[in-house]
Amino acid sequence: MKKLKHALVCGLIFFAIGFIASLLIFNGKAEEKVSSQTILTALRDRGFLVTETYVLNESVKIENDSEDFWRKLLWGQAIKAYGVVEVNLGVDLARMEEKDIEINKNKIIVAIPNVRIFNSRLVGDVSLENKQGILKRIFENDNGYNQALESLVNEAE
Repeated sequence: MKKLKHALVCGLIFFAIGFIASLLIFNGKAEEKVSSQTILTALRDRGFLVTETYVLNESVKIENDSEDFWRKLLWGQAIKAYGVVEVNLGVDLARMEEKDIEINKNKIIVAIPNVRIFNSRLVGDVSLENKQGILKRIFENDNGYNQALESLVNEAE
């Protein structure tokens, strides 16, 4: 029983000595080091951050005509298109660099890249009104969908 008491007392003494030594070495507080590289790695893993989404009702008019009456009558094309386009804007966090992060004593300043368009897409159907010249309809029939889609998205952006 005496040996058990001596072992317990010795264990408490060693624990107390270790605890006091750690307080003296670390000055009573443990410091957590945060570097700009740590923050940069965490932000880059997020990828593209979408910050705004716009849904726009767009309409475009495309005329593939010439000034000549006969050429317009035979080969001309006029397209009117209506559609709803969604445009997503945001910040590409993968483009950030280490110089964009500034660490001071009590604050961290992060300079994010400029906002840019992430994607644009058509929501729903496109309403088309397509008028083609006589020969264009026979030899180069084109419903105008691709031109209309491209113009609607460009207009929305």
